[in-house]
Amino acid sequence: MTSNARKAPWILARSTQAAIAAAAVADAFRAPAVRDHYLHPTDASLHKSGFISMIFLYLMTLATALFLVWLARSRSNAQELSPGASVPSRGWTIGAWFIPLFNFFIPRQLVLAIGRASSASWEQKRDATLVNLWWVAWITHAVVLVVGGRVASGSMTFLVVAEALMIAAAVLLGLVIERITALQSAALGATVPVPPLAQA
Repeated sequence: MTSNARKAPWILARSTQAAIAAAAVADAFRAPAVRDHYLHPTDASLHKSGFISMIFLYLMTLATALFLVWLARSRSNAQELSPGASVPSRGWTIGAWFIPLFNFFIPRQLVLAIGRASSASWEQKRDATLVNLWWVAWITHAVVLVVGGRVASGSMTFLVVAEALMIAAAVLLGLVIERITALQSAALGATVPVPPLAQA
C-alpha cells in the first residue's frame, strides 16, 4: 500500500513553476540589455545589463534549486508508487544534470522514467511527447545561444529565436511539472501500488 502520510509536492511544484516563469521573464529583459551594451557600450548600458543579469542569475539559481528538489521528491514518490519500476537513484537524478555531454540527453530520460513510474495513467504518447518538446526547446535554446554568440554576436534574429525557445521551454517544463505532480497526487490517494509500466 502507498503511504497515506506521503503527499504529492504541490507547494514545491507551484514554487518551482513560479521561479521558472520569473527566470524566463528576467531573461527576456536581460538579453536585449546585454545586446544593447554590446552594440553601444556606455556606463549606463553596463549598469543596466549588469543589474538585470544579476537578477536573472539569482532567479535562475533559485529555479534550478527548486526544480532539482522537486525532481528528487518526485523520484522518491515514483519509487514508492512503483517499487518494481526502473527509477534512477537519488544521486544520479541530481548529478546527471552537471556532467558535461551526459546532461544533453540523460536528464530527459530521468524525467521520463519518473513520469512512467508515477502512475498507470501515464500516457506514453501524450506525456512523453510533452517531455520531449520541453527538452528539444531547452537544448535548442542552448545551441542557439552558443552558435549566435560565435557567428553573429549581437544579432537580433538569434536573440529573438533564443528568447522564444527559452519561454517555450519554461512553459513546457511548467506543464511537465504539473502533469507528474497531478499523476502522483492521484496515485498516492490509491490503496494499491502502481504496477510497473512497460518501458518505451
